[in-house]
Amino acid sequence: MANMNTDRETLRKRADEGNETAMDRLADLADAAGDLGELSELLDEGSMHAGFLLTRRVAAAGDLRELQRISDAGYDDAGNELDRLFKAPVVGQQE
Repeated sequence: MANMNTDRETLRKRADEGNETAMDRLADLADAAGDLGELSELLDEGSMHAGFLLTRRVAAAGDLRELQRISDAGYDDAGNELDRLFKAPVVGQQE
């Protein structure tokens, strides 16, 4: 298990140096662990892959506020998903 921590530490060090591939890999690990906090941090650091992963999760949950936050953080597709959800018909609504 120490090897996994070392790998994460190496990835974090590379991500801090601006390596996008390392940042993407950290986002994948955070997503696999269900760590939305780390995904949010990675998005705030500029990881568009983290934005993609977060958007997928929060859109599935219908969390409009979090989609807005992700969009405000710079991931434009979250805004597109937000618009799509706003335009979706309300279940049980009569026309």
